[in-house]
Amino acid sequence: MSRTSVLPALAVLPILLLWHPEGKTAPPQPVTPIYDFQIVHVYPHDPDAFTQGLVFADGFLFESTGRNGKSSLRKIDLETGEVLKKCILPDEFFGEGLTQWEGNLIQLTWKSRIGFIYDRETFQKKGEFTYATEGWGITHDGVSLIMSDGSSLLRFLDPVTFQETRRLEVSDHGIPVQNLNELEFVRGEILANVWRTDAIARISPRSGEVLGWIDLSSLRAALGPVRQLDVVNGIAYDSKNDRIFVTGKLWPRLFEVTFKLRKP
Repeated sequence: MSRTSVLPALAVLPILLLWHPEGKTAPPQPVTPIYDFQIVHVYPHDPDAFTQGLVFADGFLFESTGRNGKSSLRKIDLETGEVLKKCILPDEFFGEGLTQWEGNLIQLTWKSRIGFIYDRETFQKKGEFTYATEGWGITHDGVSLIMSDGSSLLRFLDPVTFQETRRLEVSDHGIPVQNLNELEFVRGEILANVWRTDAIARISPRSGEVLGWIDLSSLRAALGPVRQLDVVNGIAYDSKNDRIFVTGKLWPRLFEVTFKLRKP
């Protein structure tokens, strides 16, 4: 998952919706709403952080970074971007999604099929768990952990046993949405970064239907001079103050944003 982005999902989806297996044009389909963003505030972000998971809790950001030999778990001061606490993963692990649950941080790894449980205050590792797929993103809805594996499927896990309790296929008007990555549960919806794009899918946790697409492609223009960039990845929600934060892999800035429906 270290490769750079290609066409945004919202540019590709209209083409897919008109495709027909027999080479004919399919009947017009309902258009999924597209949302633009507005920047509320800009914060510094470590440009060497290959962001894979992002969480906001108790006034701080917690971040999981990837790449073998460079993967970490971090506690970050939002205002300054300073890394206040850091746990380095062993070289064989590629850090992935991150969520919190009852005072713990739960971190996935990519191909190792092992997740780690840490005390949120001390970063002391409290346990491990396994899963049968690759690990990409993880969040929770207050009842279950919700995990992505790079496919169109979301898996709901018991937060105590980590056993799968149900699956949900994500689709946009019947077309499966692949490459679901970093996840965040926001205002009753699942927000998902879609790898290879600068788009976020708004997903119904009941039906799996994409309720809308958030186009973050022009957010790159607000980054200023950069050495290297990868795709948008990292969504954190401050539920107390109703704030949404987004960033990207190797991005030097993190943004508080709001979303607004794009006019026809």
